[in-house]
Amino acid sequence: MIATKNYKASEEVADFIAATDPARVLAFRPSAETIARVSELIEREKGVGINDDERQELDHYMQLEHLMRMAKIFARKYRSVK
Repeated sequence: MIATKNYKASEEVADFIAATDPARVLAFRPSAETIARVSELIEREKGVGINDDERQELDHYMQLEHLMRMAKIFARKYRSVK
């Protein structure tokens, strides 16, 4: 771990992911299929709306995106330490 502050669980996981292979974490991009599905859900949410299952799916994608953003922040720190 880079710092020993009070970590939230998601920060601990993001730090763990980043430490395994910082370059690979930084290179990660979601698949075209995932990008298309998230875009579709967001557009439908803004327009006609989405049902509860789709809301859960979109929320899950957003949580994963947040986790990966944190992992990339940690990965940049690991790369700068080397």
